[in-house]
Amino acid sequence: MNRHDLTDAEWERLAPLLPVNPRQGGRWADHRTVINGVFFRVRTNITWRDLPPWYGNWKTVYNRHRRWSMDGTWEKILDGLRAGCDEAEGDNWTVSVDSTVARAHQHAAGARREPPADIPSKGTALDHKPGTGREALGRSRGGWSTKIHLVADRRCRPIARIISPGQHGDSPYFRRILERVRIRRRGLGRPRRRPIRVLADKAYSSRANRAYLRRRGIQAVIPIKRDQQANRLNRGRKGGRPPGFDAERYKERNTAERCVNKLKGHRAVALRTDKRERIYEGTIDVASIRIWLRDPVL
Repeated sequence: MNRHDLTDAEWERLAPLLPVNPRQGGRWADHRTVINGVFFRVRTNITWRDLPPWYGNWKTVYNRHRRWSMDGTWEKILDGLRAGCDEAEGDNWTVSVDSTVARAHQHAAGARREPPADIPSKGTALDHKPGTGREALGRSRGGWSTKIHLVADRRCRPIARIISPGQHGDSPYFRRILERVRIRRRGLGRPRRRPIRVLADKAYSSRANRAYLRRRGIQAVIPIKRDQQANRLNRGRKGGRPPGFDAERYKERNTAERCVNKLKGHRAVALRTDKRERIYEGTIDVASIRIWLRDPVL
């Protein structure tokens, strides 16, 4: 058994969430062996062809990861592992928002695509230019990169994620990432989508973000930027009251940064080598599954 493989206890939690073999066509290879191969690759970031032989045919492992990334199976498994993770906190459920940049290897570029219908095959297409964001890749000072926007709970576990080109800002994705929060109930009931409070750093300080949280009845724990504070004071009475800020609660924001460290402990997340956006999202989900298996919902 490799140290990156599933333990018996982890397999017992994961097995009920896996899809069953199709009734028609050939039967799938053993789930546990293939998933162990996916975990090994996500942890080490080796090329698929270099997978150790005890995981079976590398093509089988790759095809399973690709299929489950494209059809959302990894996300469904994550939803099952996260079910009821907010129950321990109850009315005090708190989440943190942050982002991180992952460098993209040269092998991540060059994914094939169909040319747009209104642009001829020959010539310059706008989405061929560097930095336009195709496949969530962007060019900045450090080269090609992808930005991961995520929401983490108090135990440093990821509960939502979005990826974007590396040069994109954080604040425009604040609303989008919070709308991805969806915690299933263990029994009957609708998924929980609204935490009690959200912690974020100054990059997310904007009137639009604070107004969005107010409309949803969520407490914002976000420090205000100095230029925003100076602008409010310069406007005098028209500037309104300063937004509330709980400095003690804000000390817990490091949970998002610690969650980033856990994710980037998987080298396939820290250095993107996947060409397709959806497959890289599946790689992030696989790393998140490993985190939730090691720190399960009690």
